[in-house]
Amino acid sequence: MEFSGNVFRYGRDVDTDVIIPARYLNTSDPAELAKHAMEDIDETFAARVQPGDIIVAEENFGCGSSREHAPVALKAAGVSCVVAKSFARIFYRNAINMGLPILECPAAVDGIEGGDPVTIDTDTGVITNERTGESWTAEPFPPFLVEIIEAGGLVERTRRTLAEKSAAGKEA
Repeated sequence: MEFSGNVFRYGRDVDTDVIIPARYLNTSDPAELAKHAMEDIDETFAARVQPGDIIVAEENFGCGSSREHAPVALKAAGVSCVVAKSFARIFYRNAINMGLPILECPAAVDGIEGGDPVTIDTDTGVITNERTGESWTAEPFPPFLVEIIEAGGLVERTRRTLAEKSAAGKEA
């Protein structure tokens, strides 16, 4: 998978309450959540983010509560990928389960500024800052994670797998 977009840069310990504030958790509608993504740390984010844009952050991105709403809000807002020095483990799993690609690469975070155009190839793990020409390599996704992300998340991948098995059983 390849992604290209402009960077929104954030610091360390961006928690899920900042990614999607608790006052909006009365809905699970992705479009509604997207309107409020990041508003407590960057009130202009939802208005400025464009499809394909990328978030780059310091350590411990997604700490706090285990709400799945956080990666859903980012993905629905148009974020194609998040690159951070590290992620809270529950956010990492929720992001993959919701189909939001995330990569850990401290060196890339140190070399990317807000607004930089960045290209990411998750098959190779290469992250390129198009402004400076610098590239870094993160750990590429293993095939099973690629399947989940490309399907749009774990639930959708499971639906497809069950449908394929059902169709194969009918053909037999």
